[in-house]
Amino acid sequence: MTDAAGLIATLEGLASDEEREKYTKYFPTDPDAPFIGVRMGAVFDLAKTALELPAAELEVLLAQPTHEVRALACSIMGKCAARPKTAETRRTELYELYLRRHDRIDQWDLVDLAARDVVGGHLLDRDRSPLARLAASSFWPERRTALVATFAFLRRGELDDAFELAETLADDPEPFVQKALGWVLRAAGDLDRVRLTAYVERHAATMPRVALRAAIEHYDKPERARILAIR
Repeated sequence: MTDAAGLIATLEGLASDEEREKYTKYFPTDPDAPFIGVRMGAVFDLAKTALELPAAELEVLLAQPTHEVRALACSIMGKCAARPKTAETRRTELYELYLRRHDRIDQWDLVDLAARDVVGGHLLDRDRSPLARLAASSFWPERRTALVATFAFLRRGELDDAFELAETLADDPEPFVQKALGWVLRAAGDLDRVRLTAYVERHAATMPRVALRAAIEHYDKPERARILAIR
């Protein structure tokens, strides 16, 4: 069976200076979380070969400083949770690991790789109060997780959680939370334009511009201009 050490060695063999330089366009340089320069497509392909990786080995990957190694862990978790044949016990295991080691899921892309299917998918038919706790966190990746998780509910046409969290996070100061807020609202608005319009009319004067613009991206130009002018 593939283990964490073997997966890490494989990633290191795929690394290149050219790919590492590309990441500087999207992420600040962080010596404590280095990029080794592995193309994300290769990371995702490797993840597909390790969907049965035990939780203990996934935690080893999450504990690594290297960004691509942690991205691999999150990709495995997300793909495994999304797979129809995955056992419920495995889904629960992944959910608990995600929340327990959220300190290692500390960048926007790591959240986006797993939050919808690992967190949102687990909570589909359960009490969703954990999302409120995440939304109240001082750690912005947890707040982003709360929002991204609601995409699982939106896929079933369930909007209440997305709009409730949007009320909580309407004025969030973190840009990566603002962007997620805008995307969630836009998706919710595709299902219920009237409800989204009511939301943005209430919050347009104070919510971050990046979130507002994303939320109303699918409106026609005159309606976007009207809402933006509320400010």
